[in-house]
Amino acid sequence: MANTLTRSEIAQAVHLEIGLSRNESSKLVEDVLEKMTECFVKGENVKLSSFGTFSVRSKKERIGRNPKTGIEARISPRRVLSFHPSISLRKRVNK
Repeated sequence: MANTLTRSEIAQAVHLEIGLSRNESSKLVEDVLEKMTECFVKGENVKLSSFGTFSVRSKKERIGRNPKTGIEARISPRRVLSFHPSISLRKRVNK
């Protein structure tokens, strides 16, 4: 099973690579994630060059089915976040 990369690990990597203090690195990571979240709430897409694009999509109400019981259920309208990796990221992952 693959390990999970956490916020603190990203902040630690920023600290080691750039030389910012641990507090500054942590604040930088939090600020970037907060800015991305604000964009998602507004319905905006976030594109990170050579990484990929995060898109917010609206889904309509529909009827779904519980796969275990087969009972139909109403699925309310909602917004979903999707990620589409860039070609260069896909190539690196598939090496």
